[in-house]
Amino acid sequence: MGPYTILIGLSLAVVLSYLFDLVARATKVPSVLMLLFTGIALKQAADYGDIGVLIPQVILEIFGIIGLILIVLEGALDLKLSRDKAPLIQRSFAAAALILVVQALTIAELLQLYLGASFQSCLVNAVPLAVVSSAIAIPSVSSLVGEKQEFIVYESTFSDILGIMLFNFALQDNFAQGISIFTFLRDVVAVSIVAVLSTAVLAFMLDRIRLHIKFFLIFAFLVLIYSLAKKLHLSSLLLVLAFGLAVNNAELFLRGPLRRFLHPERLTEELHQFKSITAESAFLIRTFFFLLFGYSITLTNLISITLLWQGLLIVAVLTVIRFFYLRYIAKSDLIPELFIAPKGLISVLLFYSIPKAHLIGQVSENILFVVILLTGLLMMVGLLMARKEPELGEY
Repeated sequence: MGPYTILIGLSLAVVLSYLFDLVARATKVPSVLMLLFTGIALKQAADYGDIGVLIPQVILEIFGIIGLILIVLEGALDLKLSRDKAPLIQRSFAAAALILVVQALTIAELLQLYLGASFQSCLVNAVPLAVVSSAIAIPSVSSLVGEKQEFIVYESTFSDILGIMLFNFALQDNFAQGISIFTFLRDVVAVSIVAVLSTAVLAFMLDRIRLHIKFFLIFAFLVLIYSLAKKLHLSSLLLVLAFGLAVNNAELFLRGPLRRFLHPERLTEELHQFKSITAESAFLIRTFFFLLFGYSITLTNLISITLLWQGLLIVAVLTVIRFFYLRYIAKSDLIPELFIAPKGLISVLLFYSIPKAHLIGQVSENILFVVILLTGLLMMVGLLMARKEPELGEY
């Protein structure tokens, strides 16, 4: 395959993704689902034409990690903090934490009941199925306004962060022992300290560097810090969230002597271009990740009634738990919040991070794909219902 053929393919992928975004805004069908099905179609076409194109898993993981960083950063750069937002942030954090833990434990119990594997292995496999994907949720709620949009952005971002922390907690050798909880709390404190220090450094770079290439230089440092923290098994996504919130709310954090080193007004001037570059990059990486993930799926493995029933059972359990929390504990709106809990990029990354010792044969990437598909369809239903709400209120 020649270089020009590859360039034509890459260009067509970006154009197609842009068209999918336009269709998604009009129909509320998530563009991610269209990208996934396009990837599957490309795989079938390649197999039919006997074109052997093997995509290494590490390529998919690299796209996923960069995409996750960019999407969380994009979401954080759109959030404004204020005293009146504190209840919303607390509510979204509580929703993300409680729903994630209950869903993961419930799915783990079901897996252990039906498959007979150890509870630790079942929990490790359950977390990717329970965590909400900010990579899908954040771009999909751009049409919503006010607290509904902000709640979903905060909740999905917190769910990503807490999901990684719970996943790392479940992988510990001393799992379910007191020392494991101590290690978990120690890591929370460590990542909080690193988040503050790295945010200060990155904000200083954004304010002081006057080179025209500084945005990708800053992003390179952000990826570097993220990767180093990940190597230390810290919840490095918190670093990205902290940086985005700090830059977008500079006037709130920069007080007193800090104003001598960092100037909020200069950060505000740079912010618009930084947001634009982040959004464009997130769109590009998200496009290739979901196309490649769809391409990695074998269609014949998906044509199974048992697989479909397993996916339906998992999604039903996840939805019932979310309903009870929103309806009886949080006592908040159900539309569209109940339906917008998609699985996606973070779920795939966590699934690929499961060590061989904890892999369960019956829990495969095919089940993960079915769950991603079904939760994506539920999100489409929720967005359609949310669009009709104002019309009902007019009567």
